[in-house]
Amino acid sequence: MTKELQQRLLSLRDLAVTVGPVVLLAVGLLVAAYAVLQPNPPRKVVLATGIAQGAYAEFGRRYAEALKPYGITVEVRATQGAAENLALLRQPDSGVDLGFVQGGAADVPAVGDRTDEDLVSLGSMFHEPVWLFYREEAARRRLKTAELTSLTQLGGWSLNIGAAGSGAPPLMRRLLEANRIEPGAITLLQQPTTPAVVDLLEGRLDALVLVSAPEASMVQMLLQTPGIRLLDMAQAEAYARRFPFMSPVTLPRGVVDLARDLPPADVRLVAPTTTLVARESLHPALAQLFVQAAQQIHGGPGWFQRRGEFPNMAHTERPIAAEAQRFYRNGTPWLQRYLPFWLANLADRMWVVLLAIAAVVIPLSRILPPLYEMRVRSRVFKWYGRLRAVELDQGRRTAPELLAELAQIDEQVGRVRVPLSHADELYALRSHIHWVRRRVQER
Repeated sequence: MTKELQQRLLSLRDLAVTVGPVVLLAVGLLVAAYAVLQPNPPRKVVLATGIAQGAYAEFGRRYAEALKPYGITVEVRATQGAAENLALLRQPDSGVDLGFVQGGAADVPAVGDRTDEDLVSLGSMFHEPVWLFYREEAARRRLKTAELTSLTQLGGWSLNIGAAGSGAPPLMRRLLEANRIEPGAITLLQQPTTPAVVDLLEGRLDALVLVSAPEASMVQMLLQTPGIRLLDMAQAEAYARRFPFMSPVTLPRGVVDLARDLPPADVRLVAPTTTLVARESLHPALAQLFVQAAQQIHGGPGWFQRRGEFPNMAHTERPIAAEAQRFYRNGTPWLQRYLPFWLANLADRMWVVLLAIAAVVIPLSRILPPLYEMRVRSRVFKWYGRLRAVELDQGRRTAPELLAELAQIDEQVGRVRVPLSHADELYALRSHIHWVRRRVQER
């Protein structure tokens, strides 16, 4: 190994020993902050949707595809619908992280009810109109006309209001109660969607209610089935005023099939808004990804909305998550527009911690140059103690003894290595050794 390389290695060692403790402190603080903050989200999340043929299930598959490129696996859990989703979110050990919850799906809360205090909304995603399909033949038989015009005319009818666990039963009970319809005046059934549709088509059922987005296959099919009609809710605006989670919407003439002019006239409907509800403990990065995906999935034009109308913060029955509010105010975080998601998210979550660590490390770094200086100079200055002792011992020890010790000191100092920036101090030490040697020899 050449002397030049030895000098370089020595300088690097001195620098490492001096700077190392501060670097280790900064790394330790960073690791501790990372462990506490957990800036990177879990790789798996559970989304409660609905029945296999429903709109919730279709949207769940779209969310899974949207988050897959980010390394996030979305497990879609099939349920009976919004009410069951909400129940699963309220259960701490259910494993469900998010779920679609329709407005009005929960029973009316009691005063002081705190069951939803740990739940937040990621925003309103889409309208879910109340579709009341009925048989023309049943209307003629009971009303002497082919058209049903009001819920108050349903006395004596058999009506399926949806399976237990879906959001339709509690919602329909509110609507029937608002119309002052006695519980026994209608035969209410709670069959799953598919058997209920079969019974309606075969005449064993007079009417059924679906609360679903128009993307649902059963809605699409019933809208085009001869002999099956859709209730035009003339009081839609009044329902929306009575129930804040509802909005009046219109199914435009011809939107189902322009060629066949279906429906043949505008149909007024009332639509609760479906929100994406999450546990308050959901990782902020996951909340950010879900609202970004929601903009892609629900932001386009539809039968009841214009482009960009959804998602939004309106018509939510629960507080909006902080990360969702941030997205609705500012859009996609600035860093994510230019960096990979994992890196942008890490910087976004850790920048405050980095500033705090810098506030600790920067003042400490100011003492590093003096420490480095002291370490290098101590390698030279420690020999001045022995040299001074030799000089003071001139009257007590013989000259040969003193000269032998000076030779030993000179030999050991010759093996001392210091950076070139401090070589002058080493040469000064050696010149002082020679000066003391001359004085001993002269005496």
